[in-house]
Amino acid sequence: MRRISLLASVVLVNFICLAQDQDFSKVQIKVSKVAGNVYMLQGAGGNIGASVGEDGIVLVDDQYAPLAEKIQAALKGITDKPVRFVINTHYHPDHTGSDEFFQKQAPIIAHDNVRKRLEEGGTTGNYRAINFSSKPRPKEALPILTFDHDMTVHLNGEDIRALHFASGHTDGDSVVFFPKSNVVHMGDDFVTYGFPFIDLSGGGSVEGIIAALDEIIPKLPADVKVIPGHGPVSNVDDMRRYLAMLKDTKAVVENGIKQGKTIDQLKQENVLAPWQKWSGEFINSEQWLVTLYNDLTGKKSGEFIKHN
Repeated sequence: MRRISLLASVVLVNFICLAQDQDFSKVQIKVSKVAGNVYMLQGAGGNIGASVGEDGIVLVDDQYAPLAEKIQAALKGITDKPVRFVINTHYHPDHTGSDEFFQKQAPIIAHDNVRKRLEEGGTTGNYRAINFSSKPRPKEALPILTFDHDMTVHLNGEDIRALHFASGHTDGDSVVFFPKSNVVHMGDDFVTYGFPFIDLSGGGSVEGIIAALDEIIPKLPADVKVIPGHGPVSNVDDMRRYLAMLKDTKAVVENGIKQGKTIDQLKQENVLAPWQKWSGEFINSEQWLVTLYNDLTGKKSGEFIKHN
């Protein structure tokens, strides 16, 4: 069990944290037009959204700190206009790592809980297989504009709206809408790499993501372009399939818990076998089962692995 736990933690650290042996010099920033005046930048870490127009650039997330200058150079390849605002979808370092760099140019905007978690540091994980600690960020990296429920940036002919959804991927999630361009950036409330990572230690929950998607999907135009937190540009049908998986896997584990079954019994029964295609390198079936079980039972046990 310790070997599995250590492996899971290493995978998570490499995914959302700056691994000491990761060579960011080899990372290339790929720029693609999504729709309207919205672009997507991909490198290492979460997808970056960018509204680009005569008023300047509004960024959504900014990946790891060592990639900041590469991201800046990629933006220069699109426009000579300055960055005006940066919106964080949540606090994880693969989405906020370059905040200190970009805040020298433009203010960072985020939900109240994002600033709190960046300022205080703490634990990220699912209470068992995946757990690590993060250090507090310097004040220069903290969002200087925060909001409780929603906020709007009026630039480039867009009413760019960040809307908070509680207790999903984390407790500070924001989904960002670009209505004129017909694009939505989902942050990590929607990803395409398979079973999601839900940061239970960071206030996330399976029910919260389900509630967010249940509210968002019916309001989206049928032809909207969806920027996931990780993965290629997607559509509403992709989100519906993802939501169905979340609901179905939650239901089967919930049913087992009601029958008094332990997590070891659920593992032995391989209750998530029908959804094996969602099992990925990052979050496999066992890790997803642990997340579901711990979330639904309120379990907070498991070894803690410190990461500097």
